[in-house]
Amino acid sequence: MLFLYNTLTRKKESFKPIKDKETGVYTCGPTVYWYQHIGNLRTYISEDILKRVLINNGYKVKHVMNITDVGHLTSDADEGEDKIEKAAAKEGKKAEELANHYWEIFREDFKKLNIIEPNIWCKASEHIQEQLELIKKLEKKGFAYKTTQAIYFDVGKFKDYEKLSRQKLSEKKTGTRDAVVIDKEKKNAQDFALWFFTVGHFKNHIMKWSSPWGIGFPGWHTECSAMSMKYLGEHFDIHTGGIDHIPVHHTNEIAQSESTTGGKFVNYWIHGAFLTFKGDKISKSKGGLYTVADLEKMGFNPLVYRYFTFTAHYRTPLDFTLEGLKNAQNSYQRLKNIIPGLKNDDKVDKKYLTDFEKSINNDLDMPKALAVLWKMVRDTKTPPTGRQAIGKIKTIAEMDKIFGLDLLKKETINIPGKINNLLKQREEARAKKDWQKSDALRQEAEKLGWIIEDTASGPVLRKK
Repeated sequence: MLFLYNTLTRKKESFKPIKDKETGVYTCGPTVYWYQHIGNLRTYISEDILKRVLINNGYKVKHVMNITDVGHLTSDADEGEDKIEKAAAKEGKKAEELANHYWEIFREDFKKLNIIEPNIWCKASEHIQEQLELIKKLEKKGFAYKTTQAIYFDVGKFKDYEKLSRQKLSEKKTGTRDAVVIDKEKKNAQDFALWFFTVGHFKNHIMKWSSPWGIGFPGWHTECSAMSMKYLGEHFDIHTGGIDHIPVHHTNEIAQSESTTGGKFVNYWIHGAFLTFKGDKISKSKGGLYTVADLEKMGFNPLVYRYFTFTAHYRTPLDFTLEGLKNAQNSYQRLKNIIPGLKNDDKVDKKYLTDFEKSINNDLDMPKALAVLWKMVRDTKTPPTGRQAIGKIKTIAEMDKIFGLDLLKKETINIPGKINNLLKQREEARAKKDWQKSDALRQEAEKLGWIIEDTASGPVLRKK
């Protein structure tokens, strides 16, 4: 049985889908105005694990992810400038051109990190009509009102507004970062924009559409409700995102969605904790620390970062350091070096696989799952061949359907001729049991940047 921690109830619950063996999952995707840094990508890796675990449990997953290419302002409190248009002006590009550029980089990062792409990518700018229909329904039911600046959602009319955040409306902060737009016509400070008009501060906003209320563009929160319900229905199973979405974005999604339909919006809300640096959240405003491309330039395989994220539970903050990443690199490489030397048969070791599945089904406990993998790899008690053999390779293959680490994939590296000669000389020395010469040749190779590790199936060579 699969158990997931539900932010809505603040407890771990057994997963029960709305439809038997089918699961609808909506993931809050990126606002594509810049590179996604490794803090963002930690959340997407965790969501990828969720998807893989659902599939492993026999569910057919319909996964939808939005691309925000309009309407997300520099402050979540409906203040500031449109992030896309601000970045486009800075880079001298058209908004659509800039958004597509960073979306493609985001998809490349997915490939490098072995993150399975969603079944449906949905861009906010391509779903304007759905958003207008949502606003019309809210207006008809009395939840929306108009000012000279925007159409707002009246949070005072939605009685369960605090149920996700557990934050009293009177205590809720609306945000002050880059605050340049303050609409004095708002009924409540926490009311959020469903549709902005291209007047006043937004009179030069380039992306704009006609609406029954006036020319303008959608609010950030409107987009996710309209697109998720279009593709997954008015009531679906799982909504994911980072914990920063809880107090504003996801709270607002619930309010407008449930006010529209009169019923429950989502059954399970799953949120990932921050990647931190010296205890503080990594964010774009602080420079973003590193991107996948940055890690590659420093010599790190992106899958090393994927491995690194498994060292902490997805609901626990994970502090990032280059030293920590190097430790993950050493562990990952050691694992890759050990595996080719393991004996194989056609059987799966049921004990280890059962322990592994218990871990992943217990709210995606990847540190425990990683520990099970290492325990099995190091197990020398069970004979490697014969009737009592454990099928380590076959079992690793099953586990890697969740890990997504390419554990059985052979790496192709270009080995310089000088290193090949050293390797050959060393094997000749070992055959003659000349251990002193063998060690000297290993050290020489290491000085040239290559590590030689001896395994049951022969020497394994890797870059230092």
